Amino acid sequence: MPHVTRVENPRWLNRLSRYSNPGRVVNVCFFVVLLFSTLLTWREVAVLEDAYISSQRNTLENVAHELNNQLQVNIDRLTFYRNGMQAALGTPLAFDGLKNAEDQFQQKRAQHQWSISLNNQRTLPVYGVSDTFVDETTLLSRDYPLLKNELSATLEVGYLLRLSTTLRRTTQQMLYVSRAGFYITSNALDRSNDVVEQYYSLVTSPWFAEQSQHRNPARGMRWLSWMADTPNGEMRRVALALPVDYQHYWYGVLAIEFSLPQMKQLLSVATQGEEDGEFRLYDKKMNLLASSMTNNGTTPSPLSEQEKAQLAHAFERDTRGGLRFTTRYVNWEKMRNFDGVLVRIHHLDEGVRGDFGIISVALGLVWALFTSMLILSWVVIRRMVSNMSTLQASLQWQAWHDGLTRLYNRSTLFDLAGKAAKQCEEQGRSVSVIQLDLDFFKSINDRFGHQAGDRVLNHVAGMISSQIRQEDLAGRVGGEEFCIVLPGTTRGDACAMAERIRARINNREILIGKSETLRISASLGVSSSEDKGLYDIEYLQSIADSRLYLAKQKGRNRVCCQDDDSQ
Repeated sequence: MPHVTRVENPRWLNRLSRYSNPGRVVNVCFFVVLLFSTLLTWREVAVLEDAYISSQRNTLENVAHELNNQLQVNIDRLTFYRNGMQAALGTPLAFDGLKNAEDQFQQKRAQHQWSISLNNQRTLPVYGVSDTFVDETTLLSRDYPLLKNELSATLEVGYLLRLSTTLRRTTQQMLYVSRAGFYITSNALDRSNDVVEQYYSLVTSPWFAEQSQHRNPARGMRWLSWMADTPNGEMRRVALALPVDYQHYWYGVLAIEFSLPQMKQLLSVATQGEEDGEFRLYDKKMNLLASSMTNNGTTPSPLSEQEKAQLAHAFERDTRGGLRFTTRYVNWEKMRNFDGVLVRIHHLDEGVRGDFGIISVALGLVWALFTSMLILSWVVIRRMVSNMSTLQASLQWQAWHDGLTRLYNRSTLFDLAGKAAKQCEEQGRSVSVIQLDLDFFKSINDRFGHQAGDRVLNHVAGMISSQIRQEDLAGRVGGEEFCIVLPGTTRGDACAMAERIRARINNREILIGKSETLRISASLGVSSSEDKGLYDIEYLQSIADSRLYLAKQKGRNRVCCQDDDSQ
């Protein structure tokens, strides 16, 4: 047996010497430095990527803001026209031109199709259909007392539309379509156009039917995108429509129709000066309405159905965001003044050619150079063993503290508390202990998972740290148990502090999910050296622990400072 002992000692000594060999330490240090340099480089690249994404979002936000401003002009125009029509319906202008127009209407209203214009030609002509056409359509009606007022109001709006067209303030087609069988349009009709046919296409268009009181009870503006028949075939069009109501009666619809080239023109103005990336405007059903891609014979690369589905799902959850696909990054933002979304698509090759891409490549080259120098300087790095003191200090902190709550762990707490209690005993001061346990903590882990439980523990540790003094000691001594040692504190003051901690914990709700909060409570027990004149920390902690369980027996969420009921 002694022989075995003599053989084992050198083995342990050799093994210890082998693991503490400075060469091995330097090798480990070299690996750590290389690893950290890689992680730091990766972190910088990630920071650059975040900055790049932020830049893309800012650019998209600016373009969306400019496009919203352009669309707001049309919204304000429609609102202005509706307010004018509602005022004219209640108080029409009284002059001979309008009286003559009313007389013409009475003469022509039975004709298959007709038009009325004032003699001075300063207003747009009103086109209409016969009484028979109106009577045969359930959506239309001429049987209401303010019919003449509506005709006058339509001529007044026609004057404003003619003025805006003359000043070239709008390129879109603006219309007012009445349920009484007439309409005006800012686009002049050719001789080949049939009034009845056009009126029928207008009142059967989606934007007109959607403005009924049943389909639009809020009587607000509506954006609509649909496929319409054009001389060149079927083409998608966009319309902004606003119902005209007066005294709870629906008279007609004011609308602005946009063609896709006009939508592209609006987008081109909004993206002026933006050369990188492609901007696209989609409606709420992910139909492409406009793209900022220049007309160079190429067409925008379409999004796949899967990509559209991902974007549509993202639109439902937030108003802006970004998604990364295989070779391109997509930023999107919902439009404020349009029922759709603005998308910016940035391809990988564009990102590499940009400033952020150049910086990222340069950063990679710097990392490669640094790594080469690190390998070449490996012998010199071996002499830097003294730098291990930083690591030692970090390890010492980890040995003293609880990694989750950043409070003292049990062994460190009792070690420091014992020294503090001894000092208080020598100085004739009191020392108090608070034992804290969370109520129903196991159910939190069972219901929401351990991550939620960790968040609760971290939250409670923060509450404790914010209430204690600098000289006080706090630590986590169990799963959901905490112990607080208060040097120089009487039992009364300790009970007051325990009550403050209990109230602060119970009054705060903790966010444990995206939209779910939780209110927790704690039971606390308090002991003090004043009770029996004993300064043994483990004894005081056991007394506080027993009073803690007494608090739980009394209903939890309370502080117990004595063993009996007279508190």
